[in-house]
Amino acid sequence: MQFPDRFSNLPDYAFPRLRALLDPLPAGGTPIHMTIGEPKHPMPPFVAEVLAENIGGFGIYPANDGTPGLLDAISGWLGRRYGADVGANRIMALNGTREGLFNAALALSPEQKNGKRPAILMPNPFYQVYALAALATGAEPVYVPATAETGFLPDYAALPTDLLDRVTIAYICSPANPQGAVASRDYLTTLLALAEKHDFRVFADECYSEIWQTHAPTGALEIDADPERVFVFHSLSKRSNLPGLRSGFVAGGAEGMARIRKLRAFAGAPLPQPIQAVSERAWRDEAHVDASRALYQAKFAMAGNVFASMQGYKTPEGGFFLWLPVEDGEKAAVKLWTETGIRVLPGAYLSRDVGGANPGANYIRVALVAPIEDLQPGLVTLRDCLYG
Repeated sequence: MQFPDRFSNLPDYAFPRLRALLDPLPAGGTPIHMTIGEPKHPMPPFVAEVLAENIGGFGIYPANDGTPGLLDAISGWLGRRYGADVGANRIMALNGTREGLFNAALALSPEQKNGKRPAILMPNPFYQVYALAALATGAEPVYVPATAETGFLPDYAALPTDLLDRVTIAYICSPANPQGAVASRDYLTTLLALAEKHDFRVFADECYSEIWQTHAPTGALEIDADPERVFVFHSLSKRSNLPGLRSGFVAGGAEGMARIRKLRAFAGAPLPQPIQAVSERAWRDEAHVDASRALYQAKFAMAGNVFASMQGYKTPEGGFFLWLPVEDGEKAAVKLWTETGIRVLPGAYLSRDVGGANPGANYIRVALVAPIEDLQPGLVTLRDCLYG
């Protein structure tokens, strides 16, 4: 029996790979998990109430694109947050951003560009669904280093012209997962100008946009550009501490959104109506977002104190990860686990080897999702184990 070749070179996903590395080894202390980016802050207080009020909605087929109330709530939030005028016809509700980041590529990346195999750009390290989307569309995934030398954001403008002319989609994540770098207005303006010049679309993964240190990150919709050039992806997982709700949205140009919606009508799974009701309420409320952000800011202030003596340490601008330099990410993860019980993710598991080098190999990713009273002793132990 044959299987497709297009996915044959995929490495194991990061977390099964981590389990294979660490599970055979004994923990050196009470386990402290700092691997997966699963928010642990309190859910918004209205979730159970709204679900109960709409429980009958599980007995009907849900609106494919999103209920009118949900689309209106998202449109209103985009206007308040970014000053963007995005009508309901340019928005679609998602089962979390991963679904949208994958399916939007299927809907919008052509089979050929200028008579050649298309290319899809992505930062390296990156959220792994970007690569899968490229392979599924038959495009060449191009892993562009996002390192300290480039401000932890990919320098797409430095790529060769002949490559840029094959590009159909460029993924960008801001605040970046895992490094926490934030794309400036100038960076996004340059990227969208590049997209206009070489005729490709920008997929802006902004699911960490509401977790920041000093000021709200600029969004791609704030840049003056052709609406068909940019599609943004947002989620309630990080913003509202609702990762299990599996609720987000994509917004972009009307023509592109019509194609994304059409694909969903044939092959997608719309959100159940009660989930859409909770989502509507969440997009209309900022109090719970402000409270959660304050908790993250306190955690980063605490981390800054813990690592104050560490040469080169810099508090990330956004997101909720630390991207810590080490000699070897896998060896550091094993050392932490076997000596202390702390579990972190090797940076190489979020990256790809390019030209014999992996830009994540000398880092570990540490998720600051645990309660602060548990997080501080864990970070102190991590510091003393790896940097003491």
